[in-house]
Amino acid sequence: MERDEKKFRALLQKYNQGICTQEEIAWLESWYLQLNEKDKASLSRTELDEERSAIWAAVENQTHEITSTKLWPRIAAAASVLLVLGTGLFFYKADQAPSMPKLAKTSIYKNDIAPGGVKATLTLADGRKITLDGAKNGALAQETGITITKAADGQLIYTVSDSKSKNAFAFNTISTPKGGQYQVRLPDGTEVWLNAASSLKFPVSFSNSKQRKVELEGEAYFEVAHNKQQPFIVKTNRQDVEVLGTHFDVKSYADEPVTKTTLLEGSVRLNGSTILKPGQQGLSKGNSLNVKQVDVDEELDWKNKQFILNDEDLQVVMRRLARWYDVEVVYEGEPADVQFVGVVSSTRNISGVLKLMERTGKVHFKIEGKKITVLKQP
Repeated sequence: MERDEKKFRALLQKYNQGICTQEEIAWLESWYLQLNEKDKASLSRTELDEERSAIWAAVENQTHEITSTKLWPRIAAAASVLLVLGTGLFFYKADQAPSMPKLAKTSIYKNDIAPGGVKATLTLADGRKITLDGAKNGALAQETGITITKAADGQLIYTVSDSKSKNAFAFNTISTPKGGQYQVRLPDGTEVWLNAASSLKFPVSFSNSKQRKVELEGEAYFEVAHNKQQPFIVKTNRQDVEVLGTHFDVKSYADEPVTKTTLLEGSVRLNGSTILKPGQQGLSKGNSLNVKQVDVDEELDWKNKQFILNDEDLQVVMRRLARWYDVEVVYEGEPADVQFVGVVSSTRNISGVLKLMERTGKVHFKIEGKKITVLKQP
């Protein structure tokens, strides 16, 4: 069952992207129906067809919520409960899954909160600050031998017009707020995608340095321009990541207990010794460094406008929501001991995500302005 759930989640991602084959769609449909094999006898063929059509219409149309009054209790009796809501699908994992409840009356949504967007601030070497989401396309600034341009797609591009530029010790910093993401092309051609509440400090020019060294706080995905003579170094508060030319993600938030480096292509060296292979992740905590195999799609969900949760506990999920929706999260009492597995679009308003979580019956929320209260359980 666990292997089938992983396959189901992977195929659902492809389905939502419109790239599933007919055979894969048939497997998805078959898996769903197999969840209730023991109870099929109590439903007519017509009822089964109606339930199947309703569920897949919800996934395909991605516009409205479908809650089944007949089939959900049967699914709830299985090891996992399947939750479908417009653009998302969640599993709530439990030893004894309860019947599907209605939204709790204790939940209070005084307002809703829109998702984050393309937002960042550029701080130049001379201290000037440029709000990038409000800046017009075209040239934003010039420093000796360097032109900084905002492209039509919003990307920030550094162009070196003087290869002998002496600006190796002049630094710029690009920072995203909570609820903001941004893409920048560094002077060497390296592409960087910054996640919310992150900052990247980098030299205006790498031309006179033996290394291309940048400093990261928060999370960023890198596609490093190959240059064997100039290793690329990403420095965080817990890890130094050294690469020549590769694709990888680094997550190093101050409010997270570990720093994670996930490799997609090529190879990287962590802290001068540990080598990662594609599909591996290095986790640093204190003086320890561990390596494990991971699903890279899960680690890069933020870049692909999704929340992919794999046995994530409540506090981990709420930290992610706090960063993306720019909200304060507070708890009444001890946080509930509940894990979530599922996929939901990060382009939804926050209520869409919270309502999915509430359908576990284990957690409820209150929205007041920019504050989300996780309500005390009865």
